[in-house]
Amino acid sequence: MVDVQGTAKKIIANVEKVIVGKRQQLILSLVSWFSEGHILLEDVPGVAKTMLARALACSVGCEFKRIQCTPDLLPTDVTGASIFNQKSTEFEFRPGPIFAQILLADEINRTTPRTQAALLEAMAETRVTVDGITHSLTPPFLVIATQNPIDHEGTFPLPEAQLDRFLMRFNLGYPTFEDELKMLEMLQHGHPVTNLEPVVTSEELVACQKAIRGVHVDPKVRQYLMQIVHLTRENEELALGGSPRASIALFRTSQAMAAIRGRNFVQPDDVKRIAPPVLTHRLILKPESRLRKVTTEQVVKDVIDEIAVPTLD
Repeated sequence: MVDVQGTAKKIIANVEKVIVGKRQQLILSLVSWFSEGHILLEDVPGVAKTMLARALACSVGCEFKRIQCTPDLLPTDVTGASIFNQKSTEFEFRPGPIFAQILLADEINRTTPRTQAALLEAMAETRVTVDGITHSLTPPFLVIATQNPIDHEGTFPLPEAQLDRFLMRFNLGYPTFEDELKMLEMLQHGHPVTNLEPVVTSEELVACQKAIRGVHVDPKVRQYLMQIVHLTRENEELALGGSPRASIALFRTSQAMAAIRGRNFVQPDDVKRIAPPVLTHRLILKPESRLRKVTTEQVVKDVIDEIAVPTLD
């Protein structure tokens, strides 16, 4: 088996030269990337969301591009467009920023639904269709989208169908007092991200993505995973529970979590650990539950607490 744990350790150690005190979020980022999924970072400005994306790209030697989402951003500004070449008297395709291996869509909820939808095909199928011609994207392809949860003026909230396309949603949060002191020391003579060198090749990362699929999932763990998703569909606080896509996402990410922790089989603990960032953004609360300040995080926790954890032979 490919050394998934060793690859993950190299990337985490490298990224931690730039971002301190966020080991759990780095592991979630790699779980998502190794599972060929995409990440939605929902957090306040200035907590290193962009730095995380840049550091991941630098660590794997991947091409990194950034889109600053604004209300006047057009779909062709994301995918690219066919431009008329006067010399050859033919249209030629000019690829947009989506033709990178890591794409940061900064403040995705500030751009129009039409432009948000331009990311959908790329995220689901790793290809883009422009003027009837399909262009494949270079693996490993990862979209990291960010949104600000506090300032909603002039924003276009992501529809549920598009939220479901993101494998995970989580936040970085503020650093601790000690971590922030360490950060100031690191930044004194320049930003450390400029000196970051690749520690893993993109081919090694693609090999990890393929290796993840070979991680064994015991029938008892599969049943445990399915019970979690099915109980969300029956929960009285929710208008909409997890879809079959949520089941697939939970299955794939639990395989990745097991591999990153150095195992070739999934334990129930892997499923419990990964369930909140995978499920919370796929669930829709009833209006009366919202009024009572119930959160999807709380619902997922209650569902997990309700189910007996299986014991493996």
